[in-house]
Amino acid sequence: MIVKGAEIGRYLAKPDPTRPALLIYGQDAMRVALKRAEAVAALTGPNADEEMRLTRIAGGDLRKDAAQLLDAVKAVGFFPGQRVVLVEDTPDAAAPAVAAALEEWAHGDAVIVVTGSGLAKSSALRKLFEKHASAVTAPIYNDPPGEEEITRWLNDAGLRDVARDAMRDLMTLSRALDPGDFRQTVEKIALYKFGDAAPLTPAEVALMAPSTIDAEVDELIDVVAEGNADRFGKIMRRIEGQGIAPVTICIAALRHFRALHAASTDPGGPQAGLSRLRPPVFGPRRDRMARQVQSWGMRNLEDAVHHLLDTDLQLRSSTRAPAMPLVERALIRLAMMPRGGR
Repeated sequence: MIVKGAEIGRYLAKPDPTRPALLIYGQDAMRVALKRAEAVAALTGPNADEEMRLTRIAGGDLRKDAAQLLDAVKAVGFFPGQRVVLVEDTPDAAAPAVAAALEEWAHGDAVIVVTGSGLAKSSALRKLFEKHASAVTAPIYNDPPGEEEITRWLNDAGLRDVARDAMRDLMTLSRALDPGDFRQTVEKIALYKFGDAAPLTPAEVALMAPSTIDAEVDELIDVVAEGNADRFGKIMRRIEGQGIAPVTICIAALRHFRALHAASTDPGGPQAGLSRLRPPVFGPRRDRMARQVQSWGMRNLEDAVHHLLDTDLQLRSSTRAPAMPLVERALIRLAMMPRGGR
């Protein structure tokens, strides 16, 4: 049996223990590893390692010792509960060993979970599982998790009340992050909300989302973008004292103003443009950047980007001008720049 589409996530969250084997394969090793861990945990329940109900075998080892898989499948455990034999990174050369174990499998034996990389249609493993009457094949594609899957992860972590806007931000975040990073972010959000009965909000998603810019530099750039020149000096001195490199500040500012410019040109408006950024912007941060877009206007943002590009080129050139004063002068000029217009 081949599971497809949304059924893949549902099946791997609750595999059928009466079926002898499950093949999970895909190009992205992290996605395969996450799905494999989810399926094995659902089959065995808690404490599988401690109770010796989970046996791990390297797929490459089956070429030299094919019998070890069948031995593990037929072994009798000391503890009650479902047993699983996990065969990882399985090459096509191991297909005969897996076929032999499937042929001898009987109810009460351990379920065989096999993982592989991107298997072609001609793969011996794929043909074995796809043609088998009871085994299950679950291809893992490089698609971000859908709302149903994210909701299930949140529910498993004990978080069941999620505002619609917060779920929208989580969906955006799932498309921007690697699968492992996104799953960790979901777990971090659930831990943050532990014992809090209030619905998850966009502001809380933004608080827990990974940040690519240092907080001090982020604050400095907001001061510049909002024209708060009176606060500039104090924050700049603080950043200098922390030893942050001038080129780091310039790159962060350039990234920020490019994001504002991209949002200013979006036909759906600044909010829609900011929602399409990578990495995405959430909650109050998105609202603040939208106000900055409206304050500057598209033409002024173009000028700001060109100015920062020129500064970046100077920093990377052979100029003898001191780097930090060069960046400071550029940012002061932006903070004092007239706003408004298109």
